[in-house]
Amino acid sequence: MTGTRARALGAALIGAMMAVAAVAVVSVPHARAASAQELTRSASQALRDLYAKEKSARILGDKATAILVFPGIVKAGFMFGGQLGEGVLFEHGRVAGYYNSIAASYGFQAGIQKFGYALFFMNRNALSYLARSEGFEIGVGPSIVVVDKGMGKSLTSTTLTHDVYAYIFNQTGLMGGVGIQGSKITRIDK
Repeated sequence: MTGTRARALGAALIGAMMAVAAVAVVSVPHARAASAQELTRSASQALRDLYAKEKSARILGDKATAILVFPGIVKAGFMFGGQLGEGVLFEHGRVAGYYNSIAASYGFQAGIQKFGYALFFMNRNALSYLARSEGFEIGVGPSIVVVDKGMGKSLTSTTLTHDVYAYIFNQTGLMGGVGIQGSKITRIDK
């Protein structure tokens, strides 16, 4: 690679990093600034949309003790990354609390992405773990299964054996991979 070409590639990379940082700075406060009413409306709509697209999500929702919906998680990074968003816990269709989800990561990554996820708590023990923990960490505590397209097709009301099921939905943007492993979920006041 010639020196001129290397400098041009370096400048393009720096420009991309600055764009990612700028979008992250603008997007993250907006994601956190929603009022309780706006957040509830957004989470309710996200859950309705998920039910309309995924029959297995409706099966889980009918059997779940509670559902925690994060309608808009923003993930951004370049080598170091982070993701952040707020959600609503629904018990029997009513708001039972508000939570935030925060995660940090390190590794080969670049870009920005927005997505949502819903956690279906299938029993009281899993839900009480969320309530009593000082920050529920995904991957620690109750068993969590991320439902993908293949698994979703095989879920029935008699095959539900795990404590918590997770659905990731509405992925937009450019980022290498989406995950919720290691996310810390903490109750917040709204």
